[in-house]
Order: sequence, then structure tokens, then C-alpha cells
Amino acid sequence: MSRYKRYEKYKDSGVEWIGEIPEHWEIGRLKNSIKSCRNGIWGDEPQGDNNDIACIRVTDFNRTNMEIEVNDLTIRNIPASKQKLYLLKYGDLLIEKSGGGEKQPVGFVTIFKHNIPAVYANFIARIELDKRKAYSGFFKYIYSAMYSIRLNVRSIKQTTGIQNLDTNYYFDERVMYPPLNEQIHIANFLDQKTAEIDGLIADKEKLIELLQEKRQAIITEAVTKGLNPSVKMKDSGVEWIGEIPEEWELIKIKFVGTIYSGNGFKEELQGKTEGDYPFFKVSDINGNGKLAISSNNYVDEDDVVNNGWNIIPKNSILFPKIGEALKKNHRKINACSCLIDNNIAAIKTNERIIDFNYFYYYFCCVNAEWFVNPGAVPSINNAYLKNFMVLLPSKNEQKAIANFLDQKTAEIDDLITEIKLQIRKLKEYRQSLISEAVTGKIDVRDYVVD
Repeated sequence: MSRYKRYEKYKDSGVEWIGEIPEHWEIGRLKNSIKSCRNGIWGDEPQGDNNDIACIRVTDFNRTNMEIEVNDLTIRNIPASKQKLYLLKYGDLLIEKSGGGEKQPVGFVTIFKHNIPAVYANFIARIELDKRKAYSGFFKYIYSAMYSIRLNVRSIKQTTGIQNLDTNYYFDERVMYPPLNEQIHIANFLDQKTAEIDGLIADKEKLIELLQEKRQAIITEAVTKGLNPSVKMKDSGVEWIGEIPEEWELIKIKFVGTIYSGNGFKEELQGKTEGDYPFFKVSDINGNGKLAISSNNYVDEDDVVNNGWNIIPKNSILFPKIGEALKKNHRKINACSCLIDNNIAAIKTNERIIDFNYFYYYFCCVNAEWFVNPGAVPSINNAYLKNFMVLLPSKNEQKAIANFLDQKTAEIDDLITEIKLQIRKLKEYRQSLISEAVTGKIDVRDYVVD
């Protein structure tokens, strides 16, 4: 923040998380800024009549710019007489009061910057500020600063699986009150600066997408065309593969590997942090590459024997086999023998026939939906999977392809890791800038907003 100047005089705020504030600023309770706070309404299913109205939900919260997204709003039916009590106005703040979780606790605040008729759901409360004291664009950032240090957590009550924010307690927190015109200037400054940072982050995220696409294209090209561009080709007879090197063969998966099914995992056996085998759930199969040896669940040899469970050999390919998870085409390699739940399947290759690393790259090009049972809940059909065709170069060529892809994917993965680090630093800078500005550690009064 060194390129921004500081105020001339400071005083102690008396609030630990705020520290010193400019001498002419005041400290007061959050509730002093609030004109009214009303919990939301859910209403009934839409009827196609004049009582249908858009209803803002927590899923409409944009947690980056702290604004409400209105692209795909839920429609609910609420009598017009009730709608008046819950209609949102431009500049209202919305706070999530119920729901949340450990990684995303309740208490997040967004601003409604639209001129459309809309109400808000029952897990949300609308905060209407006293415009004589508080500018909503500035207080949006105050709430962001508080949320970033988890100040909201001490106001959360949780007796069941749902978190509930005690707003009376939360609104008793002490915050900064710069003069109103200064609040507006700080908010405008932060709107511009955070938008610039968000643009940089979006560019880097797009670059990651392009690198991931390039990575997949390199893999697909190598496992279906080989490494020699001048080799004679033939038609594979498989639409997604196209032409293949003339010497390559096609063979069914059942002839090159063994398919394993998962096991039902009794709830009373879950949660052990030590044991003979890690037991992986479908939630552990996220992304591609090596699966961590550690797990949140372990089982002992006696459990395996007593329950007749399948032990999945080391260096198998694990993948989701049911529901929405399988559509993501995640592929994991287990670094040790393990057990898997019944929403996961595994393939262990016969190393005498096919190189495991080559097969892993090949299988990363396979769309799991190609061998899915039709029905309400998509699931892998083992009969389809067993008969799925695999390209089989010579063993030496398989190893050469795997080694080539190890190098190329590692280069791209290193680039992606570096860009993700840059994104993380930008996000940290963004949040730091917000906190510094709203607590008066930098003076932006002379900053000219475009």
C-alpha cells in the first residue's frame, strides 16, 4: 500500500481489528447505521399470475464483487399485499442469516444495485441503512473486511447442521464512521480498484482454461496419433479417435485390466484417522493425478475381512461412477492400496500388456458418459466399460508416449501452479486494499476516480 499516502493524524479506535483511524473519523456500533432489518420470505410455487415475482436467493450472491446477480432468478408467488413489505430498493444490503458451512460461514453481505421488482428469500435479511450516517457502497466493504477476518463467526449459533447468524449480536460490533462524503469517495475508489483487480484475475483464470485445453489436446494427440508425425495411418473405426498409426491395435478394456467396484461404507466405521487402509469417498475424487495417501477415513484388516470388501491395488485408476460427479471426468491414481465407496469404480491394468501410465493418459481422454446407464440417475454400466476399446501401441511406444506426456504435462502444470499463485496474491492484495481503505490506513480522498 506504499504508493498511497496516509492521513496526517491518527487516533486509537479502541477496537483491536481496526487499530488506528484518522483523527476526524468516529467509531460506532454497526446497528447505528441501520434504519431497518427484515428477514425474507419464500412464498409459494409460481402460478403465472400477477403475484409471481423474482426472489433473490443466497445462490445469487456474487462473492467476488459483493453484488447480486440477476441473470437467472427464481420466481415465487407472493400476494401483492405482502410483496410491499419485502420489495428491494437500489442500494439495499442483503446478509445471509442461515445456511453456510465451515468454509463459507453465514454473514456474507452483498448489495442490490438493480431497479427491478424483487423480494428476497427467508435465509436472507435486508439491511436498509440510515442514509444520513451510512453509504451502502461503503458499508458493503466494511462487511467484507469483517467477513475476511471471520468476525462474523463469533455471532453464529449452530444447534443443527444449519448455521444461524445472531444479527442482534453481530450488529453490536463496532466499526468506522468516516464523514458521509468520505464514505462515498472511498467506495468509489474501491469499486474502481477492485474491478481492475478482478479483470486481471479473470484474464489469468482464462489463461488457465486455455492451458488446460492445450494440456488435454497434447494428451489426446499423443495417445491416439503417437509421437511420429510421418508414420503411416489407418482408420481406427472409432469416431472420437479417427486415424491411428498403422501398427497400433484396438483391444477391449477387459483384456488389459481388472475393473473393481466400491463398497458400502457403514457410518459407524467412518471417521477413523488411523488404520490399515485409507477408505476414499467420491468427494475425494476431485481433479486428476495422484490421490493423497492420507484420508479422513481408515479401516482395519478385520473390517475388510468381516465385510467382504474389495481392496483396490496400488496404482489403479479411480473415478466416480454415479450421479453428477461422473460427468466431471475426474481420474485419480491411488498411491497405496485402499478401499473405495460404492460411488467409485477402479481399473487396475495388466502391466504385461499395457503400461499403466500410458493407460492413465488414454483414460483421461475418455468421456465417462460414453458408458453410462440411461435413467434418472446416471451410472457407469460395467458391461459397456469392459468392452470399451483401448488403443494399444507397442510396449516401448507406450512408455515413450507416457514419458513424453509426463514432461509436457508437468511443464503446463508448473505454469498453471504459478498463475494460481499470482491469482491468490491478487486476491490477497484486493482484500488488503479493502481493509486498508475502510479502516483509514490509506488516504484516497485525492484519488481521481475515472
